Amino acid sequence: MPRAQTASQADVIRWLDTLGSADVARVGGKNASLGEMIGALKKRGIRVPDGFATTADTYRRFLKANGLPEHIRAELDAWTAGEQSLSETGTSIRTQIRNGRFPDGVAEAIREAYHALGAAYGTDAVDVAVRSSATAEDLPDASFAGQQESYLDVRGASAVLTACKRCFASLFTDRAIGYREKQGFDHHEVALSVGIQKMVRADKSGVLFTIDPETGFPDTTVINAAYGLGESVVKGIVNPDQYTVYTPFVDDASLTPILEKTKGDQEQKIVSTGEGGTATVPTTAEEQDSYVLSDDETLTLARWGRIIEEHYDRPMDVEWARDRDSGELFVVQARPETVQSRQAAGTLQTYRLTEDGTRLVSGTGIGKSVVSGTVRVLNSVEEGERFEDGDILVTEMTDPDWGPILERAGGVVTDRGGRTSHAAIVSRELGIPAVIGCGDATTTLSDDQTITLSCTDGDQGHVYDGELGFETDEIDLDALPDTDTRVMLNLASPSAALDWWKLPVEGVGLARMEYIINNIIKVHPMALVAFDQVQDKLTRRRIEELTQGYDDKGEYFVDHLSRGIATIAAAQHPHPVIVRLSDFKTNEYADLIGGQAFEPHEENPMLGWRGASRYYSDDYREGFALECRALKRVRDEMGFTNVVAMVPFCRTPEEADRVLDVMADHGLERGTNGLEVYVMAEIPANIALADRFAERFDGFSIGTNDLTQLTLGVGRDAERLAHLFDERNPAVKRRIGELIEDAHAAGRPVGICGQAPSDYPEFAEFLVEAGIDTISVTPDSVPDVLRHVGQAEGQTE
Repeated sequence: MPRAQTASQADVIRWLDTLGSADVARVGGKNASLGEMIGALKKRGIRVPDGFATTADTYRRFLKANGLPEHIRAELDAWTAGEQSLSETGTSIRTQIRNGRFPDGVAEAIREAYHALGAAYGTDAVDVAVRSSATAEDLPDASFAGQQESYLDVRGASAVLTACKRCFASLFTDRAIGYREKQGFDHHEVALSVGIQKMVRADKSGVLFTIDPETGFPDTTVINAAYGLGESVVKGIVNPDQYTVYTPFVDDASLTPILEKTKGDQEQKIVSTGEGGTATVPTTAEEQDSYVLSDDETLTLARWGRIIEEHYDRPMDVEWARDRDSGELFVVQARPETVQSRQAAGTLQTYRLTEDGTRLVSGTGIGKSVVSGTVRVLNSVEEGERFEDGDILVTEMTDPDWGPILERAGGVVTDRGGRTSHAAIVSRELGIPAVIGCGDATTTLSDDQTITLSCTDGDQGHVYDGELGFETDEIDLDALPDTDTRVMLNLASPSAALDWWKLPVEGVGLARMEYIINNIIKVHPMALVAFDQVQDKLTRRRIEELTQGYDDKGEYFVDHLSRGIATIAAAQHPHPVIVRLSDFKTNEYADLIGGQAFEPHEENPMLGWRGASRYYSDDYREGFALECRALKRVRDEMGFTNVVAMVPFCRTPEEADRVLDVMADHGLERGTNGLEVYVMAEIPANIALADRFAERFDGFSIGTNDLTQLTLGVGRDAERLAHLFDERNPAVKRRIGELIEDAHAAGRPVGICGQAPSDYPEFAEFLVEAGIDTISVTPDSVPDVLRHVGQAEGQTE
C-alpha cells in the first residue's frame, strides 16, 4: 500500500510498493524484486508482505559520515598486497561499520518508517525481517547463496537500526569479499540496501523453482517445504519435503497434476520466539508423520510460480512462507534461476559409469555427472587448511562460510540437507556433483579414501568405493536428422525420465510399470488388498512401515504408481506415452514383499502365468484393479491423456476380450476420454492373427526378445544357445514384415521396442524399408538410431 514519504525520509528509505525492477541500483536486487511483485503481481493474488528499504545512498552516507571509505580502501589494499589475511581484513572492516553512527536524519527516517509500518499492522512494535540487498546481487549472471546476512523477528526501532548496521557490515564478510574479487566486481562500487519487511511468522516455508533445478525441464515446478522458518532448509538441518507439479495443467481446477510428493526427515524446525529472535525446537510427532503441504497449497504455490515466471519472462527461484496465525501463503523473495537457465539448449552432456563398484552411501543427487577423488572429512570451516584442490568434501552440512572450500572441491557429500540446502545450491552454481543428505557419510567415509560420486541415476546420487571408470558424451542435438520414422524412448525410472527431455524424440514407446512396482512400491499388490492373508510377522511389519499414513493399503500402490507413470508422461507430453501393464513372471512377483503367499511355483515362468492371463484371473483380479485405478487417475485426475495402455503377452483374441472387459469395469474403456489400448506383438499368434487382434486394439508394439525366443525356440537366457539368439534372423524379420503389412491393412500402427535398431544399422534399415511406424530405444541409443534411420531414409550419408 503506497505511503507518502515525509521530508526526513526523502532519499533515506523507499516503500517497497514504490519500487520496481528498474531500481536495482537504488535498492539492490532483492528489494527491487519485492517491489516489482507488490506493484505488478498483488492484483493477481500473490501476497507479498509490506515494508520499506533503505537506499544505496543511505549506505554511502553512513560510510562517509563515519570516515569509512578510506579505511575500507586501505584494508582491502593491504589484503590484495598480501600484507594481511582476508580474515583480518574482513574483521576490521565489519567492526568499524558496526561501531559507526547513523548521520543526522537517517536514523530518524528509519524510525518513522518502522512506526508507520507498525501502524499499518496495528501495533507499536511490529515484528520484521531485516534483509541485505546488495546493488550487484541477484543479477542473472551473478547469483550466489548467502553472500549477505538477514535477521529475523526483529522488534523495536532501536533493534532495527542495529540490524541495519549489521547488514551493512555483512557486505564485507570474508565470503562476500572473496566472491566479489572472483567475479570482478569493484568493492567500492557495490552498495547495500536493507529491506525491512513485515515478518511472516512461518509455520511452513521453503523454496520453489519454476524449472527443474537438476535437469532444466521447463514444465515442472519443484517445491521444497519444511516446518517453521526457511533457514532450516538453507542451513541443511532438515531434509525437506519435495513436491513436483506439472505446471501447464495448474490452471485447470479439475486436475491435480502433482507428480511427486516425497516426505522429508524433519526432526527440528526454526521458529520465531515472539520475543525478537528465533529458536530451534523439535517438530511434533504429528508433523514428522505428515506432509508439510496440502495438495491445495502445493498447487497454489505452483500457480504463483508460473505467474512470477511469466512476469519476469525467465525461470525463477522463489522463497515462500505460510503465516502460522492466518494460514496465508506469502512470497518473501524471488530471484532469477541462474544454473539451468544458462545451459545451452542445443546440446546434451551425458555421463555413464563403465565399472561396477561397492556402494557406500546414497542421497539426493545434484548435478548429472561423475567425479572421482580423495575424501576429506571436515567437521568445521576451521579445518579448511587440510583441504586440497579437487578433494571430495565430506561434512555434516554447509553454510555460506564454507564458500571458499566449496570453490576448490571436486565434489560434495553431506549427512544432512535437501535440494535447496546451501550445499546443493552452491554445487549447482559451481557445476560440481554432490550427494546430499546421506545420513552417515561422515562416519562411513574416511580421510584419504578414494571414492567415486555418481549423480546419473535419476534424482539419486551414490558414492562408490574406489576410482571407477566412466564415459562422457556431448551430443549436438541440432545435428541429429529429422526422420519420417518416429523414434521414441524406452523408459522405466520416473526419476530419470526428465533427464532426457531435450532428446528429439516423439514420445515413449515402452514405459515399464515393473520398475515402479519393484523399486518404489516394493510390495506385491495382492499383499496390499488381502493384507489379512499375509501371515509372516516380519513381512507384515515391513508392509505396515511402507504404507504408514495410508488407511487403505491399496491406495499406497495406486498413489505411487500413478505419480511414477505421470512423471514419465509429463516428460514427453503431449506425445504418446505407451505404458505396458505389469509383466512380471511368477518368480519375479514372488520376490516382491509379501509375494510368496500369492504366487505359484512354475518350472518355466517365461511361458507361464504372466501378462494378460493374470488380469482376469480370480487370483490376481484385485491386484490388477490397482493398476487400472492408477492409470485412470493419471489420465482423468492428473490430466495426462497422452498415456496409452498396452497389454503384454496376450495369447488369443478371446483373452484380449476378457482383459478389455476387466479394464472397462475399472473405468478404462477403450475410446472413452480418448483412451487407446495397444497390444504387445511378441507371440507368433499375435502375428498369425494380426487382423483379429487389430479389431480389438489400437496398435501393436513388437517385443523383439520374446518374439525371437518363441520364433527360434531359443531361451534368451540359455548361455549355450546364445549364438543362435539373433533378432536379425530371417525368420524373425519375416514375421515382423508380415505384422507390419497386416496391421497397416487394418489401419493400425506398428512400433518396435528393443536394442537391435541401435546395435545393428542394417536392422534399422530393414525396419524402415518394412514401413515400421515407430522405433523405441533406450535414451543413450537415440543419437545412433536417429543416424541409422536417417541413413535408411536417405537423409544422411
